[in-house]
Amino acid sequence: MPESDLVNDYYEILGVPRDASTDQIKKAYRKLARELHPDVAGPEAEDRFKDVSRAYEVLSNPDKRQQYDLGVDPTAPGGGMGGSGGFGFQDIFETFFGGGQAQQGPVPRSRRGQDALVRLDVDLEEAVFGAKRELQVDTAVVCRTCGGTCCRPGTTMHTCEVCKGRGVVQRVQRSFLGQIMTTAPCAACQGFGTVIPEPCVDCGGEGRVRERRTIAVNVPAGVETGTRIRLTSQGEVGPGGGPAGDLYVEIRERQHETFVRRGDDLHCTLEVPMTAAALGASLTLDTFDGEQEVDLRPGTQPAQVVTLRGLGVGHLNGSGRGDLQVHVEVQVPTTLDDEQAELLRSLAKLRGEEHPEPRLSAAHPGVFSRLRDKLSGR
Repeated sequence: MPESDLVNDYYEILGVPRDASTDQIKKAYRKLARELHPDVAGPEAEDRFKDVSRAYEVLSNPDKRQQYDLGVDPTAPGGGMGGSGGFGFQDIFETFFGGGQAQQGPVPRSRRGQDALVRLDVDLEEAVFGAKRELQVDTAVVCRTCGGTCCRPGTTMHTCEVCKGRGVVQRVQRSFLGQIMTTAPCAACQGFGTVIPEPCVDCGGEGRVRERRTIAVNVPAGVETGTRIRLTSQGEVGPGGGPAGDLYVEIRERQHETFVRRGDDLHCTLEVPMTAAALGASLTLDTFDGEQEVDLRPGTQPAQVVTLRGLGVGHLNGSGRGDLQVHVEVQVPTTLDDEQAELLRSLAKLRGEEHPEPRLSAAHPGVFSRLRDKLSGR
């Protein structure tokens, strides 16, 4: 059957050739699943995540893949048959062999819980050095009363008398084709194979309850807005007291009044009088590492940058730190008394600058960036 007859091209969804090996299919699925998981990519990726999971379910199973290559989508209603909704191979299996790919045993009552996502606001200083924080999270935890057994203390589950613990029941019906055996989940135990005669009163037979708890989080140096910290097995406990999923802590970095972060470097503006810029000076700057000396050479120009090495943000998952870039802004006095004005006129006469001639030169790129920052209110 031509490839175009299939509703979904599972090979295209996974991005693998039609002769791809099992390892290639598995590798492609794992990569896409990490990228498209709703807890990572958001709810908008949920539909595509389901498509990828459905494609992997078919192509990773040799029998289902063989049916698919023959033009039958095993996941489609009625067996697929190229998406036409006709009577396909899957219907034949279900008719004569009791359900084909249907449930063959009891469903596990204990299952892994979902991952959880919380957001944490951190100060710039915490991003520079790292920090230890405590989070209040509201998640499902194992029920302390029953310990995850789902049963009232002192009682146990019983094997389902209807399905005898199989989780499924089979029925034989007569039709024009003869006797047909069908298999379906047991309605008495919902397919679990066991029943809970006396559920735990605290969790209602779920084996888990919601609870607010405090979790310690190590925030590494170098985090920034959007960074996610994974806390293994700190997410939602699963039904039936199943293992917990993971907890993802997403970082949001607060703005600082003085320092601006760009990558792992910090930037600040140091305002100095024109006399200090002309004569040079040694000034004290208050940084995250305490007071630091900033030496201005005689003749320091506006917009000149003084770099303080290793006083920036720590490198995430690495050693060392970025730099602190100090941008010098020369303050020109706007008011002068008579004595000050006379001194400046004398200086101008000594330097031959009584009647300066304007000189045009190419604008430095920094001029435009500063102008852009002022217009945007930065």
